[in-house]
Amino acid sequence: MTDTDGTWAAWTFSADPGAVRAARSAVRDQLRLWDLDSVGDLAALLVSELVTNALQHATAPIGVRLLRPSGDDGVLRVEVSDPLADLPRVRAARPEDEDGRGLQLLASASRRWGTRPGVRGKTVWFELTLPG
Repeated sequence: MTDTDGTWAAWTFSADPGAVRAARSAVRDQLRLWDLDSVGDLAALLVSELVTNALQHATAPIGVRLLRPSGDDGVLRVEVSDPLADLPRVRAARPEDEDGRGLQLLASASRRWGTRPGVRGKTVWFELTLPG
């Protein structure tokens, strides 16, 4: 779903493994429509990390929202929401660990990121600086 003036797009995905692929695809397609496909692969990668995290811990729908830059802002904001109130924590993954690196990747690849509690659950967000 997008708004009428094209400043945001949002989707809700069921809490099943297919949500990761569907979220990546939706993000890439929308960024292509906005002529922001230069950050499409990175945005899709980070969204897939956050949706995967949500799937591991939540059992209800997962929301993804893109906020298009306005004016000379030059920053794309991406939000992933789930119904679990627990905020994620960055942890130090050991070399032999199979997981635990998603938030480290998010922190290193994005301009900035954060979390906020919601009425039901939480939102993890990140920003990507657009080229030019």
